[in-house]
Formats: sequence, structure tokens, C-alpha cells
Amino acid sequence: MTTTQRIDPPLVADERTMLDTWLDFHRSTLALKCEGLNDEQLREASVPPSELTLLGLVRHMAEVERSWFRNRLAAEGAKPLYYTDQDEDGDFHNIGLADTAGTFATWQAEIEHARGLVQGRSLDDLGQLRDASVSLRWIYVHMIEEYARHNGHADLLRERIDGATGD
Repeated sequence: MTTTQRIDPPLVADERTMLDTWLDFHRSTLALKCEGLNDEQLREASVPPSELTLLGLVRHMAEVERSWFRNRLAAEGAKPLYYTDQDEDGDFHNIGLADTAGTFATWQAEIEHARGLVQGRSLDDLGQLRDASVSLRWIYVHMIEEYARHNGHADLLRERIDGATGD
């Protein structure tokens, strides 16, 4: 039973609507790729020696949402959720110990926080990326690219787990 609703972006719309709907489309795509799987399946790695899992991708995207919207756009200074200076890929590691439901709730909370942070902002509003300014427009495009790339990984992971394919 599918519970995630994914809405196709409009074919014609203003720039902001296009960016918002494409980002939400890709967010929903990752959720769909994970839907219907049990905790063990969400923790299943692709192929050795890779540690890539669907749960790791969800943790990673929670970090990405947090980093780009909270920290780079809004300068909130939010601490990392899953990685450290000692383990920069921590979002992909220690998946066996991860709270699956908590991970999905955290990811959704980061998405909702991001939506709140962009509401009412101009696409020309600036955030910081190291010593350079970065526009909200650029952040949207980057986020769409980040999700699209990782949704490709999720496609392959899901097919390996149970044979499910699709967009």
C-alpha cells in the first residue's frame, strides 16, 4: 500500500513554483523508494565493500537539508546529526544501530523546517558557502541535483532488495 503522494511538477509555471515542485517531487521519490520495506531491508547495503543503504541515504538527505537551509541560508549554526569531524560520512555508517522511524521523522522535520525557512524569501536572497555568497536559487538547484543523484542510487538499491523498479 502506497502512502507517499508524489505530484508531478507542472509543465508550465513561474520559476519559484517550478523549483519548489521539483524539489518536493524528488523528496517524495526518495520516500517512495523506501516505502514498504522493513528495517532490515532499509539497512541492506548495495554490494560489498559499499556501505550505501536506503537508510543511509535518508540520513544523508536529512543532513543535506539541514546544512543547506539551516546553516548556509539561515546561518542557524545547527550541529550535524549523524556525522562528525572524525567520521565525515557518519550519515552512511553505523546503520545497524540507527533508529529507522526516528531517522525518517528527522528527515521529514528537516524538510518542514526548510520549507519554513524559504517561505517569503526571494530566490535572490543570499546565504554563505565558506567565504562566498550563494543565492537561494542556487541552493534550490543544488538540492534538486543532490536528490536526483541519490534517487538514482535509491533506484538501484531498491531493485537489488526486492526487484522493484520504476521512477
